Amino acid sequence: MKIATLHWGFPPIIGGVETHLVFMLPELVRMGHKVSLLTGSAEGSPEKFDFHGAKIYRSQFYDLNWLFKSGFQEVDDNVHDVTCEYLDKVRPEVIHVHNMHYFSRYHIRTVEHYALTHKIPLILTAHNIWTDKLFLDLTCKVAWDKIISISDYITREMVAVGVPESKIATLWHGIDSRKFSPGKPAAKIYKDHPILKGKKRIIFHPARMGLAKGCDITIQAFKLVKEQFPDAFLLMSGSGNIIDWGLSQNKDIAFFMSLIKHLGLEDSVYINAFSLDKEMPELYRLADVVVYPSSVQEPFGLTMLESMSTAKPIIVTDAGGMPEIIHNDVNGYVVPIRNHKALAEKMINLLACPKLANKLGQTGRRLIEEKYTKKIYASNMVNVYKEAIDGYKKKHHLIRSKEIREGDMASR
Repeated sequence: MKIATLHWGFPPIIGGVETHLVFMLPELVRMGHKVSLLTGSAEGSPEKFDFHGAKIYRSQFYDLNWLFKSGFQEVDDNVHDVTCEYLDKVRPEVIHVHNMHYFSRYHIRTVEHYALTHKIPLILTAHNIWTDKLFLDLTCKVAWDKIISISDYITREMVAVGVPESKIATLWHGIDSRKFSPGKPAAKIYKDHPILKGKKRIIFHPARMGLAKGCDITIQAFKLVKEQFPDAFLLMSGSGNIIDWGLSQNKDIAFFMSLIKHLGLEDSVYINAFSLDKEMPELYRLADVVVYPSSVQEPFGLTMLESMSTAKPIIVTDAGGMPEIIHNDVNGYVVPIRNHKALAEKMINLLACPKLANKLGQTGRRLIEEKYTKKIYASNMVNVYKEAIDGYKKKHHLIRSKEIREGDMASR
């Protein structure tokens, strides 16, 4: 089928949704579907290109960073033209948008109108929830034919604000289990990052740098780990290009650097921006323990799947959808939000017992193969598409039948 996808960002813009699209779009292509994406512009990236068979189209009018700086002023006509031109070009059988139940009424109302007038099912994947009127309006007052939720947590939150549960399909993410596979790290990672050579007891915090991701909690916990294991090393993945309309990332990173210096950890912490495609899998293989102590209600967290897929134990917080995937003494640990002592205790336990860490990691890998591969996820997504298309046809058949009956009665 022809699938038109729309989202605000795509690499080199990096984030959870962007990572998800990197895996899913080519997988749908491999299944035989024609897939396209309309997304925001990005410096150094062409306006149109092929990504493993998926057609990518970029526009400044889908660039949230630029739109927020401009205050969304005088953009409605441009948004309409860009969106309709894209959809006219790809002629989709289904329109699938990601996180367009927030940020901009202009965009989703244009897409909704196009879907209704062209009789095309409109599907939303809700990767996040928010707490304001815009979220309520765009979640509950748009003619979604189906909503894909990425966790039970997101499903509960959407049902709570009035979305019919029958309209929601809960699909946990999938991962490229070949790219993120167990094994020894390639020698190139040491060549490109010589500081990592010879390091032992590596704790890896792979989420982007921000207070919401609990980076400060990881740093504080690591201070306690160093008291037990002086040779421990903390590796943190920075973020360059992200959707950061609030310009908060630089402020957060400045605080983390000050905290590292204040705690005397400068020689034991390495922060850098790493490539998703080539370097991140190697860093997971390098790690002994992975941590993701989110300080907010995390909708899902692809980091969990990346860690499990590389057979590494992960410690997460009791936040949002993460406890749905990570279970104590099975594939990792769940600790309370913003409790650096609890996080440090689990770090120390895993570093002190490599056999336990390996056991949890191997269990995680088995769970990935059973439940969370990108192939499984893409197949489930296509089933949602088919259900939406069938439901749309039945609905409009009934409407048409009713119109005919009423017309016959009127003519009598």
